[in-house]
Amino acid sequence: MRWHRLLPLALGLALASCAGGGVRPASDSATATVREQAFGPNGRRSVKALVYVLHRDGATSDATDPHRFARALAAAAPGARVMALTQPVAEGDADKGMSRGFTRERITAFADRIEAGRKRYPDVPTVVVGDGGGAALVADLAGLRPKLIDGMVLAACPCMLPEWRKHMEKWMPGTSFKPAPDSLDPLMTVGGVRPQTKAALLVGSEDPITPPKFSRGYAEALALRGIATDFRVLPGKGNEILNDPEVLSATTRMLASLQAGQ
Repeated sequence: MRWHRLLPLALGLALASCAGGGVRPASDSATATVREQAFGPNGRRSVKALVYVLHRDGATSDATDPHRFARALAAAAPGARVMALTQPVAEGDADKGMSRGFTRERITAFADRIEAGRKRYPDVPTVVVGDGGGAALVADLAGLRPKLIDGMVLAACPCMLPEWRKHMEKWMPGTSFKPAPDSLDPLMTVGGVRPQTKAALLVGSEDPITPPKFSRGYAEALALRGIATDFRVLPGKGNEILNDPEVLSATTRMLASLQAGQ
């Protein structure tokens, strides 16, 4: 596959060159809230790649079901062990949904699960797929724990969080999207992403929640780092695209590229 290197626009991305700081270990309780369901092979000799799917926060529809995507990917990519990672939103959480925070502790809870898989299967490539708020978590994770990720696929990403929150407050008047105090923006952590990482960002042209500009800005920041980035706007598509065939195809192409050492 040919990976497109995007031409950056004149965008103020001073933060793009700043790597995220070290990440403190997640508490046992934080890690315990991450649920994992695996699909595909599990034998050490039969597993050729690891894929982790991070869900979006809040209600999940059939179009955004991470388990459906994981099952389809395991069938489409023989040899891939695919894990759907979910973290339920606590009842009464005052900062629910994508606004509730992309904190170091929360990012580390997912990262620790991925690290455990890499230790079990140390010689295979690892791709992490994120949808919605899960995509922003993957982007932060790639910057904070770069050695865990060989490739990332981000669907409908609110990858410029301060700008996204302002957009949402206009789109949903009277609703506060105030972030957690230590919430991290992907543009703050992009400097830590390894140059060898492959990235694919997909967003619907008609997405009212995470319009293409929020994916495009992060894709440009990756390109400034020299990272091979495939940015695609899906014509006529809205916000719920995780289980769109284009996202599955982008993931299988990335796996093939990594396994071929390209």
